[in-house]
Amino acid sequence: MTILITGANRGIGLELARHYVAKGERVIATTRDQIPADLETKAEWIVLDVTNPASFARVDAALDGHAIDLLICNAGVLLDRHERLDDGYAAKIWADTFAVNVTGPFLTVQNLLPNLQAAKAAKVVIIASKMGSNTHAKGGSYVYRASKAAAINLASNLACDLSHLGISVGAYHPGWVQTDMGGSSADIPATEAVAGLTKAFADLSLATTGCFQNYDGTDLPF
Repeated sequence: MTILITGANRGIGLELARHYVAKGERVIATTRDQIPADLETKAEWIVLDVTNPASFARVDAALDGHAIDLLICNAGVLLDRHERLDDGYAAKIWADTFAVNVTGPFLTVQNLLPNLQAAKAAKVVIIASKMGSNTHAKGGSYVYRASKAAAINLASNLACDLSHLGISVGAYHPGWVQTDMGGSSADIPATEAVAGLTKAFADLSLATTGCFQNYDGTDLPF
């Protein structure tokens, strides 16, 4: 199985890459910046900026027309953690966040669609967050919440348009994870999140396409 993971140089993405490499899968892992020399995985690394369509030429060259069985759109940013409603949330934060968290997954799927179609029963995973759920609107983090709501919506619409091609799509909340983004006080380590997520990914099918699930595989409200 060939798996492509965006934003795999740290946190959940890196742990996903380690997991699948340990399983003997072919893993193509991307990072926006220079590839760190000390990454502890044998994935095939490619520099990719998911916000830049021209950047996908490197991925196309690496794949050389080969199929992608599982595409994990993991690249994401949280830029408004400390913003205040009265004087924060600059327009650039909105633009940069949506470029990575929403446009990024769309461009990734769009550019790699031929590779997904070349697979049998390909799957697309978008790492979202329950912070984007309408039932979890607790105020603050307006930009991140809005971007993840859009990512969940994107997954739902892609599921509709790709089902006739045999491609299933799901959005997933990874939990509050102990990463650079989640912080050290988060609920669970990345290894626990990935153990649950990878099982949920394996269960994704055309019968469940369009789902929004927690890392433990339980359905979440949109």
